[in-house]
Amino acid sequence: MAGMAAKPLAAAAIAQLEADGVATLIGTVVNPAGLIHAKTVPLRRMGSFAEPGLGASPVWHVFAIDQTGIVFGESTGVVGDQRIRIDLGALRILGDGFAWAPGSFYTQDGAPDPYCARGALRRVSQRLADAGISALVGHEIEFVLVGPDGARLPAHLWAQYGLAGVLEHEGFVRDVTAAANASGVAIEQFHPEYGANQFEISLAPQPPVAAADHVTLMRIIVGRVARTYGMRASLSPVPFAGSVGSGAHQHFSLTRDDVPLFSGGDGPVGMTADGASAVAGVLNGLTEAQGVLSGSVVSGLRMAPGHWSGAYACWGTENREAAVRYLTRGDANPYGAHVEVKIIDPSANPYLASATILGLALDGMTRGLGLPAEVAVDPSSLSQTARAEVGVTVLPTDQTAILDALGASATMRDILGDAVVDAVIAVRRYEQEHYGGLDPDAVTEKFRLAWSV
Repeated sequence: MAGMAAKPLAAAAIAQLEADGVATLIGTVVNPAGLIHAKTVPLRRMGSFAEPGLGASPVWHVFAIDQTGIVFGESTGVVGDQRIRIDLGALRILGDGFAWAPGSFYTQDGAPDPYCARGALRRVSQRLADAGISALVGHEIEFVLVGPDGARLPAHLWAQYGLAGVLEHEGFVRDVTAAANASGVAIEQFHPEYGANQFEISLAPQPPVAAADHVTLMRIIVGRVARTYGMRASLSPVPFAGSVGSGAHQHFSLTRDDVPLFSGGDGPVGMTADGASAVAGVLNGLTEAQGVLSGSVVSGLRMAPGHWSGAYACWGTENREAAVRYLTRGDANPYGAHVEVKIIDPSANPYLASATILGLALDGMTRGLGLPAEVAVDPSSLSQTARAEVGVTVLPTDQTAILDALGASATMRDILGDAVVDAVIAVRRYEQEHYGGLDPDAVTEKFRLAWSV
Protein backbone atom coordinates (compact mmCIF):
# COMPACT_ATOMS: atom_id res chain seq x y z
CA MET A 1 0.00 0.00 0.00
CA ALA A 2 2.38 2.68 -1.27
CA GLY A 3 1.96 6.40 -1.07
CA MET A 4 0.48 6.57 2.43
CA ALA A 5 1.34 9.96 3.95
CA ALA A 6 3.33 10.14 7.18
CA LYS A 7 0.63 11.94 9.18
CA PRO A 8 -1.89 10.85 11.79
CA LEU A 9 -3.46 7.70 10.46
CA ALA A 10 -7.14 7.58 9.71
CA ALA A 11 -8.93 4.46 10.84
CA ALA A 12 -9.74 3.85 7.19
CA ALA A 13 -6.03 3.41 6.35
CA ILE A 14 -5.58 0.65 8.92
CA ALA A 15 -8.89 -0.86 7.89
CA GLN A 16 -7.70 -1.03 4.28
CA LEU A 17 -4.47 -2.77 5.29
CA GLU A 18 -6.44 -5.19 7.43
CA ALA A 19 -8.68 -5.87 4.44
CA ASP A 20 -5.53 -6.65 2.48
CA GLY A 21 -4.68 -9.25 5.09
CA VAL A 22 -1.97 -7.33 6.94
CA ALA A 23 -1.63 -8.08 10.65
CA THR A 24 2.04 -7.28 11.33
CA LEU A 25 4.26 -4.43 10.22
CA ILE A 26 8.04 -4.84 9.87
CA GLY A 27 10.24 -1.75 10.03
CA THR A 28 13.90 -2.01 9.04
CA VAL A 29 17.11 0.00 9.27
CA VAL A 30 20.54 -0.84 7.87
CA ASN A 31 23.65 -0.31 9.99
CA PRO A 32 27.20 0.65 8.90
CA ALA A 33 28.25 -3.03 8.78
CA GLY A 34 25.52 -3.66 6.19
CA LEU A 35 23.30 -5.57 8.63
CA ILE A 36 19.52 -5.19 8.28
CA HIS A 37 17.89 -4.74 11.70
CA ALA A 38 14.15 -4.87 12.33
CA LYS A 39 11.29 -4.27 14.71
CA THR A 40 7.72 -5.44 14.28
CA VAL A 41 4.43 -4.13 15.61
CA PRO A 42 0.81 -5.18 15.33
CA LEU A 43 -0.93 -3.20 12.64
CA ARG A 44 -2.83 -1.08 15.17
CA ARG A 45 0.56 0.33 16.35
CA MET A 46 1.53 1.54 12.89
CA GLY A 47 0.94 5.19 13.72
CA SER A 48 3.20 5.06 16.76
CA PHE A 49 5.95 3.39 14.74
CA ALA A 50 5.80 6.35 12.34
CA GLU A 51 5.75 9.00 15.06
CA PRO A 52 7.18 9.30 17.67
CA GLY A 53 8.80 5.99 16.65
CA LEU A 54 10.10 2.99 18.58
CA GLY A 55 13.07 3.09 20.93
CA ALA A 56 16.46 1.65 19.97
CA SER A 57 19.84 1.77 21.65
CA PRO A 58 22.66 3.72 19.95
CA VAL A 59 24.58 0.43 19.75
CA TRP A 60 22.37 -0.58 16.82
CA HIS A 61 24.83 1.45 14.71
CA VAL A 62 27.81 -0.65 15.76
CA PHE A 63 26.60 -4.24 15.83
CA ALA A 64 29.25 -6.38 14.12
CA ILE A 65 28.81 -9.13 11.55
CA ASP A 66 29.98 -11.95 13.84
CA GLN A 67 26.57 -12.00 15.60
CA THR A 68 28.06 -11.09 19.01
CA GLY A 69 30.31 -8.05 18.64
CA ILE A 70 29.37 -4.51 19.63
CA VAL A 71 31.89 -1.74 19.05
CA PHE A 72 31.12 0.57 21.94
CA GLY A 73 32.01 4.23 21.56
CA GLU A 74 31.42 7.52 23.31
CA SER A 75 28.12 8.05 21.50
CA THR A 76 27.34 4.39 20.79
CA GLY A 77 27.27 2.89 24.25
CA VAL A 78 24.76 1.61 26.76
CA VAL A 79 23.50 5.07 27.74
CA GLY A 80 20.91 6.86 25.66
CA ASP A 81 18.03 6.02 23.37
CA GLN A 82 16.95 6.83 19.86
CA ARG A 83 13.76 6.53 17.88
CA ILE A 84 13.25 4.51 14.71
CA ARG A 85 10.51 6.09 12.63
CA ILE A 86 9.14 4.24 9.63
CA ASP A 87 8.34 6.02 6.40
CA LEU A 88 4.72 5.26 5.69
CA GLY A 89 5.07 6.74 2.21
CA ALA A 90 7.31 3.78 1.36
CA LEU A 91 5.16 1.06 2.95
CA ARG A 92 4.73 -2.13 0.95
CA ILE A 93 2.69 -5.29 1.51
CA LEU A 94 4.81 -8.44 1.65
CA GLY A 95 1.99 -10.97 1.84
CA ASP A 96 1.22 -13.67 4.41
CA GLY A 97 -0.01 -11.03 6.84
CA PHE A 98 3.10 -8.83 6.70
CA ALA A 99 3.78 -5.32 5.50
CA TRP A 100 7.14 -3.56 5.48
CA ALA A 101 8.42 0.00 5.67
CA PRO A 102 11.94 1.45 5.82
CA GLY A 103 12.95 3.31 8.95
CA SER A 104 15.21 6.20 9.89
CA PHE A 105 16.87 7.10 13.18
CA TYR A 106 15.94 10.21 15.13
CA THR A 107 16.96 11.58 18.50
CA GLN A 108 14.51 11.62 21.37
CA ASP A 109 13.67 15.26 20.65
CA GLY A 110 12.85 14.48 17.02
CA ALA A 111 16.04 15.67 15.32
CA PRO A 112 17.61 13.49 12.59
CA ASP A 113 20.28 11.23 14.08
CA PRO A 114 23.75 11.87 12.59
CA TYR A 115 24.48 8.12 12.52
CA CYS A 116 21.44 7.32 10.36
CA ALA A 117 22.41 5.90 6.96
CA ARG A 118 19.08 6.74 5.34
CA GLY A 119 19.39 10.24 6.71
CA ALA A 120 22.87 10.58 5.21
CA LEU A 121 21.50 9.74 1.76
CA ARG A 122 18.66 12.23 2.24
CA ARG A 123 21.20 14.94 3.07
CA VAL A 124 23.27 14.23 -0.06
CA SER A 125 20.11 14.16 -2.18
CA GLN A 126 19.18 17.57 -0.78
CA ARG A 127 22.64 18.91 -1.60
CA LEU A 128 22.15 17.80 -5.18
CA ALA A 129 18.71 19.41 -5.28
CA ASP A 130 20.13 22.66 -3.89
CA ALA A 131 22.60 22.58 -6.80
CA GLY A 132 19.71 22.11 -9.22
CA ILE A 133 20.59 18.48 -9.95
CA SER A 134 18.35 15.41 -9.90
CA ALA A 135 19.67 11.86 -9.64
CA LEU A 136 18.32 8.44 -10.44
CA VAL A 137 19.96 5.27 -9.10
CA GLY A 138 19.54 1.70 -10.31
CA HIS A 139 20.81 -1.16 -8.13
CA GLU A 140 22.01 -4.63 -9.03
CA ILE A 141 21.65 -7.41 -6.46
CA GLU A 142 23.85 -10.47 -6.83
CA PHE A 143 23.55 -13.47 -4.54
CA VAL A 144 24.35 -17.19 -4.38
CA LEU A 145 21.78 -19.78 -3.38
CA VAL A 146 23.08 -22.13 -0.68
CA GLY A 147 21.72 -24.68 1.74
CA PRO A 148 20.15 -23.55 5.03
CA ASP A 149 23.51 -24.09 6.75
CA GLY A 150 25.42 -22.29 4.02
CA ALA A 151 26.55 -25.45 2.23
CA ARG A 152 27.06 -25.53 -1.53
CA LEU A 153 24.09 -26.67 -3.59
CA PRO A 154 24.49 -29.11 -6.51
CA ALA A 155 25.38 -27.40 -9.76
CA HIS A 156 25.88 -30.27 -12.19
CA LEU A 157 23.90 -28.58 -14.98
CA TRP A 158 24.97 -25.02 -14.21
CA ALA A 159 26.54 -22.95 -16.98
CA GLN A 160 27.44 -19.29 -16.91
CA TYR A 161 24.21 -17.37 -17.56
CA GLY A 162 22.72 -20.71 -18.61
CA LEU A 163 19.10 -21.71 -19.04
CA ALA A 164 19.66 -24.68 -16.74
CA GLY A 165 19.99 -22.29 -13.81
CA VAL A 166 16.54 -20.86 -14.48
CA LEU A 167 14.95 -24.29 -14.92
CA GLU A 168 16.71 -25.80 -11.91
CA HIS A 169 15.28 -23.01 -9.73
CA GLU A 170 12.21 -22.10 -11.77
CA GLY A 171 9.90 -22.06 -8.76
CA PHE A 172 12.24 -19.69 -6.94
CA VAL A 173 12.53 -17.40 -9.96
CA ARG A 174 8.76 -17.40 -10.51
CA ASP A 175 7.92 -16.71 -6.86
CA VAL A 176 10.50 -13.94 -6.43
CA THR A 177 9.17 -12.23 -9.54
CA ALA A 178 5.57 -12.56 -8.39
CA ALA A 179 6.38 -11.29 -4.89
CA ALA A 180 8.29 -8.32 -6.28
CA ASN A 181 5.39 -7.43 -8.58
CA ALA A 182 2.93 -7.70 -5.70
CA SER A 183 5.11 -5.45 -3.53
CA GLY A 184 5.61 -2.83 -6.22
CA VAL A 185 9.28 -3.52 -6.93
CA ALA A 186 10.18 -3.04 -10.58
CA ILE A 187 12.58 -5.77 -11.71
CA GLU A 188 14.39 -4.93 -14.95
CA GLN A 189 15.96 -8.34 -15.38
CA PHE A 190 16.59 -11.50 -13.36
CA HIS A 191 19.09 -14.06 -14.59
CA PRO A 192 21.68 -16.67 -13.64
CA GLU A 193 25.14 -15.19 -13.21
CA TYR A 194 28.66 -16.41 -13.84
CA GLY A 195 29.05 -18.34 -10.58
CA ALA A 196 27.35 -21.62 -9.69
CA ASN A 197 23.86 -21.03 -8.26
CA GLN A 198 24.47 -17.29 -8.53
CA PHE A 199 21.73 -14.92 -9.66
CA GLU A 200 21.48 -11.23 -10.40
CA ILE A 201 18.45 -8.98 -10.13
CA SER A 202 18.55 -5.51 -11.68
CA LEU A 203 16.10 -2.95 -10.32
CA ALA A 204 14.60 -0.04 -12.23
CA PRO A 205 16.18 3.38 -11.56
CA GLN A 206 14.50 5.54 -8.95
CA PRO A 207 15.32 8.59 -6.83
CA PRO A 208 18.21 7.69 -4.51
CA VAL A 209 16.40 7.06 -1.21
CA ALA A 210 13.58 5.06 -2.80
CA ALA A 211 16.13 3.05 -4.80
CA ALA A 212 18.06 2.11 -1.65
CA ASP A 213 14.79 1.27 0.15
CA HIS A 214 14.00 -1.22 -2.60
CA VAL A 215 17.33 -2.96 -2.15
CA THR A 216 16.30 -3.85 1.39
CA LEU A 217 12.83 -4.83 0.26
CA MET A 218 14.21 -7.01 -2.54
CA ARG A 219 16.60 -8.74 -0.14
CA ILE A 220 13.67 -9.49 2.14
CA ILE A 221 11.69 -10.93 -0.78
CA VAL A 222 14.61 -13.06 -1.99
CA GLY A 223 15.29 -14.31 1.52
CA ARG A 224 11.67 -15.23 2.19
CA VAL A 225 11.24 -17.09 -1.07
CA ALA A 226 14.56 -18.93 -0.68
CA ARG A 227 13.42 -20.18 2.72
CA THR A 228 10.26 -21.67 1.24
CA TYR A 229 12.49 -23.81 -1.00
CA GLY A 230 14.78 -24.88 1.82
CA MET A 231 17.58 -22.55 0.74
CA ARG A 232 19.25 -19.32 1.81
CA ALA A 233 20.60 -16.48 -0.33
CA SER A 234 24.21 -15.63 0.50
CA LEU A 235 24.93 -11.93 0.12
CA SER A 236 28.59 -12.28 0.97
CA PRO A 237 31.03 -10.53 -1.39
CA VAL A 238 32.74 -13.93 -1.78
CA PRO A 239 30.60 -16.83 -0.53
CA PHE A 240 33.22 -19.50 -1.27
CA ALA A 241 36.97 -18.93 -1.39
CA GLY A 242 38.33 -19.10 -4.90
CA SER A 243 34.88 -18.78 -6.49
CA VAL A 244 33.13 -15.94 -8.26
CA GLY A 245 32.27 -13.01 -6.03
CA SER A 246 29.01 -11.07 -5.81
CA GLY A 247 28.72 -7.37 -6.51
CA ALA A 248 26.14 -4.73 -5.64
CA HIS A 249 26.82 -2.39 -8.55
CA GLN A 250 25.05 0.92 -8.71
CA HIS A 251 24.08 2.80 -11.87
CA PHE A 252 23.35 6.51 -11.67
CA SER A 253 22.32 9.32 -13.96
CA LEU A 254 22.21 13.06 -13.35
CA THR A 255 20.09 15.81 -14.90
CA ARG A 256 19.82 19.56 -14.45
CA ASP A 257 16.46 21.05 -15.42
CA ASP A 258 15.65 17.71 -17.09
CA VAL A 259 18.77 18.00 -19.29
CA PRO A 260 21.03 14.92 -19.02
CA LEU A 261 24.60 15.54 -17.88
CA PHE A 262 26.05 12.33 -19.32
CA SER A 263 25.03 12.93 -22.94
CA GLY A 264 24.41 15.73 -25.42
CA GLY A 265 27.59 17.59 -24.52
CA ASP A 266 30.92 18.22 -26.19
CA GLY A 267 33.03 16.47 -23.56
CA PRO A 268 34.44 12.93 -23.59
CA VAL A 269 32.03 10.44 -25.26
CA GLY A 270 29.41 13.20 -25.41
CA MET A 271 29.28 14.07 -21.72
CA THR A 272 28.64 17.63 -20.65
CA ALA A 273 31.36 19.43 -18.72
CA ASP A 274 29.49 18.82 -15.46
CA GLY A 275 28.93 15.18 -16.34
CA ALA A 276 32.63 14.65 -17.00
CA SER A 277 33.49 16.37 -13.72
CA ALA A 278 30.98 14.16 -11.89
CA VAL A 279 32.69 11.01 -13.20
CA ALA A 280 36.06 12.53 -12.34
CA GLY A 281 34.85 13.14 -8.81
CA VAL A 282 33.87 9.51 -8.38
CA LEU A 283 37.20 8.31 -9.78
CA ASN A 284 39.16 10.78 -7.69
CA GLY A 285 37.51 9.60 -4.46
CA LEU A 286 37.46 5.83 -5.00
CA THR A 287 40.38 4.91 -2.78
CA GLU A 288 39.07 7.11 0.05
CA ALA A 289 35.58 5.65 -0.40
CA GLN A 290 36.49 1.96 -0.57
CA GLY A 291 35.97 1.50 3.16
CA VAL A 292 32.29 2.33 2.62
CA LEU A 293 31.80 0.66 -0.75
CA SER A 294 33.72 -2.59 -0.17
CA GLY A 295 35.26 -2.43 3.27
CA SER A 296 34.34 -5.73 4.93
CA VAL A 297 36.81 -8.39 6.00
CA VAL A 298 35.64 -10.47 3.01
CA SER A 299 35.64 -7.68 0.41
CA GLY A 300 39.32 -7.81 -0.48
CA LEU A 301 38.95 -11.37 -1.79
CA ARG A 302 36.64 -10.11 -4.54
CA MET A 303 38.67 -7.09 -5.62
CA ALA A 304 40.98 -8.66 -8.17
CA PRO A 305 41.67 -8.08 -11.88
CA GLY A 306 39.86 -10.45 -14.19
CA HIS A 307 36.85 -10.81 -11.88
CA TRP A 308 34.74 -7.97 -13.36
CA SER A 309 34.85 -6.37 -9.94
CA GLY A 310 36.16 -3.03 -11.18
CA ALA A 311 39.58 -3.61 -9.66
CA TYR A 312 41.23 -1.01 -11.89
CA ALA A 313 40.84 2.65 -10.92
CA CYS A 314 39.84 3.97 -14.34
CA TRP A 315 36.79 4.57 -16.49
CA GLY A 316 35.75 3.25 -19.87
CA THR A 317 32.76 2.91 -22.15
CA GLU A 318 31.21 -0.52 -21.55
CA ASN A 319 34.46 -1.61 -19.91
CA ARG A 320 33.59 -4.18 -17.25
CA GLU A 321 37.12 -4.27 -15.82
CA ALA A 322 37.04 -0.55 -15.07
CA ALA A 323 35.87 0.62 -11.64
CA VAL A 324 33.62 3.14 -13.39
CA ARG A 325 31.78 1.96 -16.50
CA TYR A 326 30.13 4.44 -18.85
CA LEU A 327 26.99 3.31 -20.72
CA THR A 328 26.08 5.27 -23.82
CA ARG A 329 22.74 6.67 -24.87
CA GLY A 330 20.91 4.78 -27.61
CA ASP A 331 17.92 2.68 -28.58
CA ALA A 332 19.31 -0.26 -26.61
CA ASN A 333 19.56 1.88 -23.49
CA PRO A 334 16.11 3.36 -22.84
CA TYR A 335 17.27 5.18 -19.68
CA GLY A 336 19.90 7.17 -21.53
CA ALA A 337 23.59 7.54 -20.81
CA HIS A 338 24.57 6.73 -17.27
CA VAL A 339 27.44 5.51 -15.12
CA GLU A 340 27.96 2.24 -13.24
CA VAL A 341 30.20 1.95 -10.18
CA LYS A 342 31.41 -1.63 -9.97
CA ILE A 343 33.44 -1.86 -6.76
CA ILE A 344 30.42 -1.85 -4.45
CA ASP A 345 29.66 -5.23 -2.91
CA PRO A 346 26.73 -6.62 -0.88
CA SER A 347 28.45 -6.02 2.47
CA ALA A 348 28.05 -2.27 1.92
CA ASN A 349 25.15 -0.32 3.36
CA PRO A 350 23.25 0.65 0.17
CA TYR A 351 22.21 4.03 1.57
CA LEU A 352 25.79 4.94 2.45
CA ALA A 353 27.10 3.59 -0.86
CA SER A 354 24.66 5.78 -2.82
CA ALA A 355 25.40 8.80 -0.62
CA THR A 356 29.10 8.26 -1.23
CA ILE A 357 28.86 7.94 -5.02
CA LEU A 358 26.50 10.89 -5.44
CA GLY A 359 28.46 12.97 -2.96
CA LEU A 360 31.69 12.34 -4.85
CA ALA A 361 29.97 13.21 -8.13
CA LEU A 362 28.76 16.51 -6.66
CA ASP A 363 32.25 17.17 -5.27
CA GLY A 364 33.70 16.66 -8.75
CA MET A 365 31.24 19.10 -10.28
CA THR A 366 31.74 21.68 -7.54
CA ARG A 367 35.52 21.57 -8.03
CA GLY A 368 35.33 21.33 -11.81
CA LEU A 369 37.60 18.29 -11.89
CA GLY A 370 38.98 17.17 -15.23
CA LEU A 371 38.28 13.63 -16.39
CA PRO A 372 41.30 11.40 -17.07
CA ALA A 373 41.63 9.69 -20.43
CA GLU A 374 39.26 6.84 -21.14
CA VAL A 375 40.61 3.29 -20.99
CA ALA A 376 39.12 1.52 -24.01
CA VAL A 377 40.80 -1.87 -23.52
CA ASP A 378 41.04 -4.45 -20.77
CA PRO A 379 43.53 -2.80 -18.39
CA SER A 380 45.09 -6.22 -17.79
CA SER A 381 46.22 -6.23 -21.42
CA LEU A 382 48.38 -3.17 -20.80
CA SER A 383 51.87 -3.45 -19.42
CA GLN A 384 52.55 -2.00 -16.00
CA THR A 385 54.46 0.81 -17.69
CA ALA A 386 51.58 1.56 -20.06
CA ARG A 387 49.11 1.63 -17.16
CA ALA A 388 51.37 4.00 -15.24
CA GLU A 389 51.58 6.33 -18.23
CA VAL A 390 47.79 6.77 -18.30
CA GLY A 391 47.43 6.80 -14.51
CA VAL A 392 45.65 3.45 -14.14
CA THR A 393 46.21 1.68 -10.83
CA VAL A 394 44.87 -1.44 -9.21
CA LEU A 395 42.65 -0.64 -6.24
CA PRO A 396 44.06 -1.82 -2.90
CA THR A 397 42.92 -4.97 -1.11
CA ASP A 398 44.60 -4.29 2.24
CA GLN A 399 41.53 -3.53 4.33
CA THR A 400 43.54 -1.87 7.11
CA ALA A 401 45.01 0.63 4.63
CA ILE A 402 41.58 1.10 3.06
CA LEU A 403 40.07 2.03 6.41
CA ASP A 404 42.99 4.36 7.17
CA ALA A 405 42.27 6.18 3.90
CA LEU A 406 38.59 6.51 4.79
CA GLY A 407 39.36 7.85 8.25
CA ALA A 408 41.75 10.46 6.88
CA SER A 409 39.40 11.63 4.11
CA ALA A 410 38.05 15.12 4.64
CA THR A 411 35.90 14.62 1.54
CA MET A 412 34.18 11.51 2.88
CA ARG A 413 33.64 13.16 6.25
CA ASP A 414 32.03 16.12 4.52
CA ILE A 415 29.76 13.83 2.47
CA LEU A 416 28.66 11.39 5.18
CA GLY A 417 29.46 13.21 8.41
CA ASP A 418 31.95 12.28 11.10
CA ALA A 419 29.48 10.07 12.96
CA VAL A 420 28.83 7.81 9.98
CA VAL A 421 32.48 7.59 8.92
CA ASP A 422 33.59 6.78 12.47
CA ALA A 423 30.90 4.10 12.82
CA VAL A 424 31.89 2.45 9.53
CA ILE A 425 35.53 2.43 10.56
CA ALA A 426 34.68 1.05 14.01
CA VAL A 427 32.73 -1.99 12.77
CA ARG A 428 35.14 -2.73 9.92
CA ARG A 429 38.23 -2.43 12.14
CA TYR A 430 36.56 -4.84 14.54
CA GLU A 431 36.21 -7.34 11.70
CA GLN A 432 39.81 -6.87 10.70
CA GLU A 433 41.20 -7.13 14.24
CA HIS A 434 39.22 -10.26 15.12
CA TYR A 435 39.10 -12.11 11.79
CA GLY A 436 41.61 -10.52 9.43
CA GLY A 437 44.09 -13.30 10.15
CA LEU A 438 41.79 -16.09 8.94
CA ASP A 439 42.66 -17.78 5.66
CA PRO A 440 40.23 -17.32 2.73
CA ASP A 441 38.43 -20.63 3.32
CA ALA A 442 37.83 -19.87 6.98
CA VAL A 443 36.75 -16.26 6.57
CA THR A 444 34.35 -16.98 3.70
CA GLU A 445 32.81 -19.88 5.60
CA LYS A 446 32.35 -17.84 8.75
CA PHE A 447 30.66 -14.92 7.03
CA ARG A 448 28.84 -16.69 4.18
CA LEU A 449 25.44 -15.87 5.70
CA ALA A 450 26.43 -12.75 7.64
CA TRP A 451 24.40 -10.39 5.41
CA SER A 452 21.59 -12.85 4.60
CA VAL A 453 18.03 -12.32 5.77
